[in-house]
Amino acid sequence: SHRNLISNVRSLTKLWAFTDTDTLIHALPIFHVHGLFVANHCALTTGATMIWLSKFEEAKVIDALGSGTVMMGVPTFYTRLLAAREFTAEVCRSMRLFISGSAPLLAETHESFEARVGHRILERYGMSEAGMITSNPYEGIRKPGTVGKPLPDVELRLVGDDGEACPPGEKGHIQIKGPNVFLGYLNLPDKTRQEFTEDGWFKTGDIGELDDDQYVSIVGRSKDLI
Repeated sequence: SHRNLISNVRSLTKLWAFTDTDTLIHALPIFHVHGLFVANHCALTTGATMIWLSKFEEAKVIDALGSGTVMMGVPTFYTRLLAAREFTAEVCRSMRLFISGSAPLLAETHESFEARVGHRILERYGMSEAGMITSNPYEGIRKPGTVGKPLPDVELRLVGDDGEACPPGEKGHIQIKGPNVFLGYLNLPDKTRQEFTEDGWFKTGDIGELDDDQYVSIVGRSKDLI
């Protein structure tokens, strides 16, 4: 719904410190929530400038970095940049934030990126049914291998196969609740009922664990597997 999308972008623009002085480098596909909603909405709702690239090409992205401030990408964007000799700290002089999502970012990519250009990639976690769910902080510790903490208006819990809450330190099924969570699958009422618990939590289908600081790590998937 409009409410789902608006609640999400309000949280993200505040969390990631977007303003009208930003320039977003957009090289994501727009058949996916990441490029269509997350990236576009952060720029459009704050009046930021957007450099729109038709696809990810290392040379064009590196050229754009010189006048950009924020980039959103998938992990392969960052590994491909690291493979380019032209990708240097000098090229990134105007950048304030690199964000990664849509797939797990390897800790070694995170560390190599910081060593090369001095930026710690901010990893987050989301899905089509809920937009963004968790994020590492803009100011604070960004932990490699984790997707950070739930957004301020999002609740997240881990449950076992029996539906009961997992004890601290145990892996469990990630369930969420919040204004960002979709209303249901179009014309599929049975599917919608199936994917929500009786007390209104959405079953993401992802397996996660929490560390001592309540940072979430995605460790597996329980839905859509052969």
